[in-house]
Amino acid sequence: MKSLSRAILFLLGSTSCLWSAESDIVIYGGTASAVIAAVQAKRMGKSVVVVSPDQHLGGLSSGGLGFTDTGDKSVIGGLAREFYHRVWLHYDKPEAWKQQTKAQYGNKGQGTPAIDGEQRTMWIFEPHVAEQICEDFLRENDIPIERDAWLDRTHGVKKDGARIVSITTLGGKTFAGKMFIDATYEGDLMAAAKVDYHVGREATSVYGEKWNGVQVGVLHHTHHFGAVKEKISPYVIPGDPGSGLLPHISADPPGEYGAGDHRVQAYCFRMCLTDQENNKVPFPKPDGYDASQYELFLRVLQTGWREAFGKFDPIPNHKTDTNNHGPFSTDNIGFNYRYPDGTYEDRRAILREHHTYQQGWLWFLANDPRVPAEVQQEMRRWGLAKDEFTDNGNWSRQLYIREARRMIGTYVMTENNLLRKRPTPDSIGMGSYGIDSHNVQRYVTPEGLVQNEGDIGVPTAGPYGIAYGSLVPKRDQCENLLVPVCLSSSHIAFGSIRMEPVFMILGQTAATAAALALDAHQPVQDLPYEKLRPRLLNDGQILEIP
Repeated sequence: MKSLSRAILFLLGSTSCLWSAESDIVIYGGTASAVIAAVQAKRMGKSVVVVSPDQHLGGLSSGGLGFTDTGDKSVIGGLAREFYHRVWLHYDKPEAWKQQTKAQYGNKGQGTPAIDGEQRTMWIFEPHVAEQICEDFLRENDIPIERDAWLDRTHGVKKDGARIVSITTLGGKTFAGKMFIDATYEGDLMAAAKVDYHVGREATSVYGEKWNGVQVGVLHHTHHFGAVKEKISPYVIPGDPGSGLLPHISADPPGEYGAGDHRVQAYCFRMCLTDQENNKVPFPKPDGYDASQYELFLRVLQTGWREAFGKFDPIPNHKTDTNNHGPFSTDNIGFNYRYPDGTYEDRRAILREHHTYQQGWLWFLANDPRVPAEVQQEMRRWGLAKDEFTDNGNWSRQLYIREARRMIGTYVMTENNLLRKRPTPDSIGMGSYGIDSHNVQRYVTPEGLVQNEGDIGVPTAGPYGIAYGSLVPKRDQCENLLVPVCLSSSHIAFGSIRMEPVFMILGQTAATAAALALDAHQPVQDLPYEKLRPRLLNDGQILEIP
């Protein structure tokens, strides 16, 4: 099997060397946020280098999440909007439509037109298109990138007091810089620099929130067993606790309502599928496939539940961005707790397990004779898209890290900011998507039934500002680091902030702040908002609702 994910790509033992010169700004990460930050830094006249653990650029945007979670598109500005303008430019060309015409695709998407002719933006796209846009951004701006470059998390961050001086990769390459940006989903540079962070859910009492912490009994969306017509037993022999639990059900108690815990949102791969025979690869049977892993799902199907295809969202050329949907789906609930702080080896094991689980889920639906015939017939229409992820078995290289570490910086964003119960100081960009946390655990209720917990869907009070202080660490911990992805936020607020357009917005802001602080010879914490705000507005960022 070819490489399963970006994390499996790293190699050890390269010849040690020093980057040719100190850069003004060193960006660690290969996400879309990292790319946008690099472009902004270069446009502000700074020397910049991207040090990417990824071979392929774009993170989730090029990893299958092409049905963009946008919220209010009017508050997406700056380079983020330029990204989606470039998507529009690509699909405005007839040659972009290989499996269907633009007219056949039409205006599909999230309740608003996917193709916005007036503003010349498009928000839904194929994975390879997003990757090419990221590559074009770096090439056009002559930005150097070191790929497959994994931070030495133990010894690779050199500091002089509260300032990072350089970072070194496992391959032995050292990158010196004046300012640093951690634009990874994991926050590895932030953590290695000894900046405070949190993993898991805070108790509701920590920040005075309602939707944080353990949410036993709260059932939003339909990703829970209350959405199934019949009650389902968690035991191998239904109703018999002595027979043991089915796979993917925890024996641990769920915790008290409102209490904090170590659990994070479930991960999955966003899948690019197609029903076009000339571009379809049949679902492979993964090594280690075990049909018993899906016994609980079979019980769901036997109740008559038929929503397995509810998130096969259409993207161009008869493809999908397929996401988790329902009580038992592609989210591998409870199998990611060790990921945020895990070693690279720990993470590789978790990635392999997620890969086997999710490809096994597909194989089970398409091939197990116990699956209801109409479900199996529908599943057999689909396969992996032959022209996507061509060096990775047509499987996404990027696991959907919905949440990992979150910095505890100079300001912590909470649900109270998003719900306008608390004013947000020094807005440097806006979010607007609903507060959306996926399940974190599957447990046994006191009644002896199976249930999921942690899935929260709460609308915000409209678009909201994101504070500059949420991008910067406490001053005594690091003066020259900005963190636009694993920013300072509570678990539940991050459920809204964690959208790809927002990460792009914050990447641009982080680079702007780094460049301005560098010019003023200031720690990033001392950069006056009165100096940052005009530059952001000048560069098209939207900081408040018009």
